[in-house]
Order: sequence, then C-alpha cells, then structure tokens
Amino acid sequence: MVSDPRNSTPGERDRWIPDAEWQTIVANVSLVSVDLVIEHNGGVLLGKRENDPAKGEWFVPGGTVHKNEPRTEAVHRVATEELGEAVVIDECLGTYEHCYETAAVDGVDSKHYLATGYRCHFERDDPEIGGDDQHSAFQVFQPPFENLHPHVRAYLDDR
Repeated sequence: MVSDPRNSTPGERDRWIPDAEWQTIVANVSLVSVDLVIEHNGGVLLGKRENDPAKGEWFVPGGTVHKNEPRTEAVHRVATEELGEAVVIDECLGTYEHCYETAAVDGVDSKHYLATGYRCHFERDDPEIGGDDQHSAFQVFQPPFENLHPHVRAYLDDR
C-alpha cells in the first residue's frame, strides 16, 4: 500500500500497489519497514503470523513505511491498523536487516527488509487489542525469552 498525499483523508490516501508492480518491487528493492517492540505487563506483545514472511511465528507487529511517511508516523499507523490501539514511542532501537527466503509474492523467492525497531508502550494502561488478518492471536511474552524467531530475539536483546 502506498500513500497519496493529494487526497484529503487517511482512507483516501491509502491505495494498493498493483500485483505486477509489487512483484517487481519485492524482487528488486529492499523494503523499508518499522517493527514495534511493545512492552506490556512486564513482557513484550507478539502476534502469531498468518502470512509470510515468518508465517506461524510469534513476531513483533510491523509494516512497511509508505512513501513520504516519517518512520515515527508509520509506527503509530501500524499500531492502529494491526492492534487497534495507540502507542507511545520510548526509544528507537536502530535499523536491522531482515532477509527471508520466502516472499508470499508470486514469482519472487525472497524478501529483504530494512526494519527500524521502536520500543513502545500502549497509550492506555488497559488496551483492548484488536486483530487483523495478519495475526491469529496476540500474546504477551515474559522473560526469559526462548524459542522465538531470531529477528525478534535481536530486538529483545537490544531493548
């Protein structure tokens, strides 16, 4: 999805990139994204992924950054879209390189993300975490963090 700033409302700004164009992008370009390391109730909120990459893994919420969208605004958009809740950014953890040998894009066998991790917390003490089609469940994981995807472990080790 990309954002067109000429339109007036958030819903009007969002539009899907046609499949053939998205295939070309994923096959040839690193994707800029944000990942949210949301601390909650003494642990970190993770979602069970329903799509590739990392399908079936417990992973931090995240998403691609739209053109002309500041990364911090992307963090807030992703929180609202994927969780239905607002977050407060506590710290930028830095940028991480995520390479996957799957892409969920026809004709493309890998995906490369340049993901900036942000340590966050929910704006409300008692959030009502919604859901989306990318996650089958959300759960707060408590330390010690074991048996998690290596990319998630890197965020947790650096927080």
